[in-house]
Amino acid sequence: MKEIILVKYGEIILKGLNRPIFEDLLIKNIKRALRGIAGVDIWKAQATIYLAPQDPADLGEMVRRLRKVFGIVYIVRAYVLPKDMAAICAGAKECLAETLSAAGSFKVECKRSDKKFPLKSPEVARELGAALLEAFPHLHVDVHAPDKLVMVEIRDTDAYVYCDRLAGAGGMPTKSNGCAGLLLSGGIDSPVAGYMVAKRGVELVGIHFFSHPYTSERAKQKVLDLAGILGAYTGGMRVAVVPFTEIQLEIRKHCPEEHLTLIMRRFMMEIAERITRKNGGQALVTGESIGQVASQTIDALGVTDAAVTMPVFRPVIGMDKEEIVQIARRIGTFETSILPYEDCCTIFTPRHPSTKPKLEKILASEAALDREPLITAAIAGTEWVTV
Repeated sequence: MKEIILVKYGEIILKGLNRPIFEDLLIKNIKRALRGIAGVDIWKAQATIYLAPQDPADLGEMVRRLRKVFGIVYIVRAYVLPKDMAAICAGAKECLAETLSAAGSFKVECKRSDKKFPLKSPEVARELGAALLEAFPHLHVDVHAPDKLVMVEIRDTDAYVYCDRLAGAGGMPTKSNGCAGLLLSGGIDSPVAGYMVAKRGVELVGIHFFSHPYTSERAKQKVLDLAGILGAYTGGMRVAVVPFTEIQLEIRKHCPEEHLTLIMRRFMMEIAERITRKNGGQALVTGESIGQVASQTIDALGVTDAAVTMPVFRPVIGMDKEEIVQIARRIGTFETSILPYEDCCTIFTPRHPSTKPKLEKILASEAALDREPLITAAIAGTEWVTV
């Protein structure tokens, strides 16, 4: 019996006359995610995307990849049946036999988008339910909390029956809502922040500040590995690896110790803004959370924001660490983030950092630095890596 995948989406349905644009972009992203799997027919109809592989053995791998495509709410492996009630009952008993044999209770629901079908949705559900009870007498009906929900969809050309639907990544299709630069450290927070913004359809450009020899090649690879994990959701990512050692040494040499971290952060923001603009981006994304460290107090964040003019998105700003960790575990970045390799933010850390800085004092401290040549040299020395 033929089995195909039905992809369901959510917010895209609400896009009115623009909906086809988002649907086509989602299909483009699906094709990219399935690259290397040959012979997959893809089409859309009635707010659903259909995927029919030539080789049924590819279905499992297809589902695994599709679960990381933003814009997909549910993924269903469904059996294709003729639009005939007797055929639907016979087909459901055959293709759901293994699943229902292991269940104790069930419920049948029907969606009938083809209004010309002779039976209405409740009638379809009632007839199929009766047929399944006769075939599997150990089952009982539970309309509130069934072990298995049997779904029947009556569509224009065929009927589809299935039990389980898997949650997708949700959100909006990648590249549907602009581009942003993600300040990507090796920690837990910034990959989560990037994921949350990317989920809204924003394309990410990774920006990592690398302080060789104070940070190792393993620390750099750790960040690229994190970008690779995010790239599985976004269809890949380009990462700018910015040499930052000279700037940090100059700040340490010429600026008050309590201002080191804030001035370093301001340099990062300005460099990230320039790189992002050059690559078509309109905003920055950071993993900062209020009060987590000294440079993330409200006063400190205001000082760092003053270094740039583009919007700065901080999607984890109101989360505590455990909430961020839960998301990191779910998206697969946590185990990589906790590898013990230092990033540039952990070196030259002041003993008593300023937690209530005043912008005018920070600007006075920065006056001892020749900013523009330092920034220009860092951008010129940037290495681009595609993951």
